[in-house]
Order: sequence, then structure tokens, then C-alpha cells
Amino acid sequence: MKVILRGDVKTLGKKGDVVEVAEGYARNFLLPRNLAEEASKGSLAVLAEQQRAKDKRDAQAVADARALADLLESRPVDVRAKAGGNGKLFGTVTNAQIADAIGETFAVELDRHKIEVKGPIKALGSYPVQIKLGRNIVAKATVNVVAA
Repeated sequence: MKVILRGDVKTLGKKGDVVEVAEGYARNFLLPRNLAEEASKGSLAVLAEQQRAKDKRDAQAVADARALADLLESRPVDVRAKAGGNGKLFGTVTNAQIADAIGETFAVELDRHKIEVKGPIKALGSYPVQIKLGRNIVAKATVNVVAA
């Protein structure tokens, strides 16, 4: 008997998979627990439409992430920090400060956890930063630390 899984079943597959199972297993275990539904022409058509909609959403998310990556790589971001006379900072520049500077420069909200800095920024200068935007898209931006 063919069934469409409504949820992840450890031994069979993930939600949305169409699998062939024994009729007794389907009628006595999967169907009563709402883990699966019988695969009819109508339910298979609904599943195909849902898959097309998911693919379209995923493609749009990838396009948006690439556009954001291009925007972030287009110009450097200035972060203001208090510094001494020798160019050393009083403290370090944090990911939250970088996220705020990106928000001010590009009018984009970014989570500070998506920003990766190779090491602590403790002096004035220019530093490379990687920003994970999801879907395996990483923007390589430049942060200029200037004295406040």
C-alpha cells in the first residue's frame, strides 16, 4: 500500500515522502496515529503542488540572500570605537556593533550570530568579516574601524 508520510517516521522517511508499506502496518499503525495518509490521485496532486510551492519559496530565498550578499560586499562598513593615541581600542569591536553599523549603513537587519570575525578586533584599521546569510551563501564584507 502506498502512503504519504505526514511526519518523520524513523524507519520509513521524512514528512512528504511517498513510501510503499505493508497494508497491516499502514492500517494498524501509521493511519491511526496520523503519521501517514493513503496515497490517492488527489493527495499526490496536493503533495506535488506543495512541493512546487516550497521549491519556489526556496528559490526566492536564495535570490534574496544573493542580492543581500552583493549589497554587503559593495562597500565597506564603518564602525566607530573609542581608541587611544597609539591606535589601540579601549575594548574590542563586537559582532553586535558590526551588526548595528551594517543596519545603519545598508538599512538591513542582521543577527549578530551570523557575523564571523577571525579574531578580536582591538585596533583601528580594516578587517574582513564573513556574514552567513543561509542556503550556503556567505558574504565577505569589509569593516573599517575608525576612532570615535
